[in-house]
Amino acid sequence: MLRDGAIQVEGEIVEVLGPKICWVVLPNGHRVLGHLPARALAAGRLNPGERVVLEMSPFDFSKGRIRMEESRI
Repeated sequence: MLRDGAIQVEGEIVEVLGPKICWVVLPNGHRVLGHLPARALAAGRLNPGERVVLEMSPFDFSKGRIRMEESRI
């Protein structure tokens, strides 16, 4: 479920920085930092080239939470 006012956008992982964080490129070319929520760590690893859905705040377009429900589960 989306948080109040959150924006959902699809992107592609271009670089994995760690087990829970990566760079994601959006369709408009912007590069944002994507992170997995703590409960999703056991869901598997992130891989470059993988398509993911991000949940972003309308106040900060530099980072977003990777939504595991729509992405891979």
